[in-house]
Amino acid sequence: MAITKQSLPFLAILTGAFLVPVNSTMITIGLSDIMDSLQTNLANVSWIVTIYLIIMTVTQPLAGKLGDIYGNRKMFLLGLLLFFIASIVCIYAPNLLVLIFGRAIQAIGGALITPNGTAIIRFITPKEQLTKAFGLFGFSMSIGAAIGPLFGAMLISLWGWQSTFWINIPLTIVSFIIAYMFLPNIERKNQTRLDLQGSVLLSIFLTTLVLIITNEWYTNIWLWLVFVLALFLFVYREKKIEHPLIDFSLFKNANFTSANLSILLNNAIMYCTLLIMPLTLTKDASYSIGAVGVLLFVFSIAISIASWLGGNIDSKFGKCRTVRMSFICSALVLGMYLLLPTSPLFVFALLIIFVGGIGSGLGVPSMQAASLESVTKEMSGVASGIYSTFRYIGSTAASVIISLQISYATTMAILILLATMGIFISRGLSRTVN
Repeated sequence: MAITKQSLPFLAILTGAFLVPVNSTMITIGLSDIMDSLQTNLANVSWIVTIYLIIMTVTQPLAGKLGDIYGNRKMFLLGLLLFFIASIVCIYAPNLLVLIFGRAIQAIGGALITPNGTAIIRFITPKEQLTKAFGLFGFSMSIGAAIGPLFGAMLISLWGWQSTFWINIPLTIVSFIIAYMFLPNIERKNQTRLDLQGSVLLSIFLTTLVLIITNEWYTNIWLWLVFVLALFLFVYREKKIEHPLIDFSLFKNANFTSANLSILLNNAIMYCTLLIMPLTLTKDASYSIGAVGVLLFVFSIAISIASWLGGNIDSKFGKCRTVRMSFICSALVLGMYLLLPTSPLFVFALLIIFVGGIGSGLGVPSMQAASLESVTKEMSGVASGIYSTFRYIGSTAASVIISLQISYATTMAILILLATMGIFISRGLSRTVN
């Protein structure tokens, strides 16, 4: 994309949103060093990752709604500011508790950045170019996730784990300046009030959901009761009030529902691949950690390329066919994944993993564009928040599948079933070709 006056707002969004996936994956490389530095154990240090996941999942719909009420530009800039402050807290954290607190604030900042950034894209991009814009957005996010571990390993080896937070300081400053200068102020025609009670109930519901999924040692009958009660009260309240946090009538739109269910299934497949491949290939195929790292890097790069490609072919094939092709590709390659534990050929594994990344990335721009095109521009923030929440629920569902400790073949069978479901769900997406 050439740097023009029209493209500068989009560049501002990309530079800010890029921080979120980089910080999501970069920190995993430093957990061992943090554990030794702060003299704690793996169960405790894992909360650095878990708290980020919980907060990001819980606050996405709320962050989108805040953008719809107070302005997406304001919330985007606030997210960058919180990210900056949180990074400083993490750098100078004297103990694990302060570090976890810093990561929680960082997650709130990230949650404000992503849905409000995508909502602004919805406002400033012509409808016929929206999928292409989200293709480039997805390319940037995937590249961030891909280089996070490599970048983190390099920084930690040179300057220690604190450097993974130091790098955020210049990045957030530059992103804030660009965003402040070039992001447009978008006037709001309809001012609504924030549903505070609904926000609390949603937070309780999603927090207990993530805890049940990711931390089995916290799961008991009381947590399940809190989860069910919060879900029931939230849905009951949202259907009664005039200005709900999540308007459930949106799900009557087949395009909106199909888009959100598609990203949930797609993320479940993608994250299962990222989680199970290191375990399987090192144990059953005798691959080195370095070789597995190369494979996963290629997988992430393929997702980035496919996101860009999907954004460009959508105008030719339409959202329904593009997403369907994505799930068909995933279903076929998941079947071929069954050959990897017994195949000694690294080149074969490299090819299969690359095709798997294409399947995981190809339909994402169409899913995201379909979700936002299904609502009015004034509801872009909350729609973006819902979409992001479905995406994170898909990621946590992957953790559940892996935690079942079932066989590799059975895991692949489950993922093929999810991809098949995605093929049928894609029928609800628009067949219109721009």
